[in-house]
Amino acid sequence: MIMNNMFKRLAVGVLLPAVLLLSACGNQNESASADGIQKRTIKAGIGNSKMHPQGQGMEKFKELVEEKSGGKMKVQNFFDATLGDDQKMTEALQGGLQEVTVPSTSPLVGMIKEFGIYDFPFVFHNEEEAYTVLDGAVGKKLLDKLPEHDLVGLGYWENGFRNITSSKHPVKTVEDFKGLKIRTMQNEVHLDAFSKLGANPSPMAFSEVFTALETGTVDGQENPLATIQTQKYNEVQDYLSLTNHVYTPFVFLVSKKFWDDLSEQEQKIMSEAAKEAGKYQREINQKENEKALKYLKEEGMKINEVEPAEIEKMKEAIQPVTEKYAQKFGPDLVEEMLKEVEKVRGQ
Repeated sequence: MIMNNMFKRLAVGVLLPAVLLLSACGNQNESASADGIQKRTIKAGIGNSKMHPQGQGMEKFKELVEEKSGGKMKVQNFFDATLGDDQKMTEALQGGLQEVTVPSTSPLVGMIKEFGIYDFPFVFHNEEEAYTVLDGAVGKKLLDKLPEHDLVGLGYWENGFRNITSSKHPVKTVEDFKGLKIRTMQNEVHLDAFSKLGANPSPMAFSEVFTALETGTVDGQENPLATIQTQKYNEVQDYLSLTNHVYTPFVFLVSKKFWDDLSEQEQKIMSEAAKEAGKYQREINQKENEKALKYLKEEGMKINEVEPAEIEKMKEAIQPVTEKYAQKFGPDLVEEMLKEVEKVRGQ
């Protein structure tokens, strides 16, 4: 009996501290997740450099996420297509192998055809018109199509208006396109439009463009000013023609597999950070474009504007392309976009 009592006291002495320890651990875990935020590492990749406005936007996103999460959610940024081109990174998001990327909308057209409406040349005259469409009902309709493709869209950032560089001659008229080998994105609207203008479009990965220009594989390319500067295309191109032929947005994408694993609070942090960083990135992009133009001129590029009458001739030349793809992407959606633009112009 005495022995049994001793064993009981011993058991209580051992078990009670253990129970209290487990209880304390449970309370610590509950406290750690009481705000709905877990420790996470978010792998984010883009094709541009850290110094590009897109890269600066990603650094702002990192800062905001880490600040809003109290340091629990960390963002690991990868620049210069370290994780692959836009297409590869988007596929990595779909497979749950990467959490964030911010590609141009053009590569998404093969997946969601309606994104092709942003590739129509000469739709927008300025950034305000573009923002009205992107941040309004039309932009939301396209973002809402992403989840069925294992992606979540948190808004649009700015790539900007695209302009043409060349090693052959400036582009001032429609005739100047004839025979010009121009690198474009792998995008059917761009390919058809440049072909209609008389050029020889050559699609290739963004990471291959500088070498192709340097070796003369292509005569020229088309990109926003900030990209032309940060990619140092002025080192292998003599002419810059300010055609402003297409406004290209970036779209902020998150892996749906990752998104669905987040708590409501974590989703709120991601969403708010993407929007706030996007606003910052748009402002930076416009400032950097002004600086880039000045820099490229100082570095010796021969820069020319295109007369409005010539722009109208270019628009007329590609009108069959616009009509063709309006039918393909959805005439009602295209009409809604154009009405929104006209509404802004009428204000």
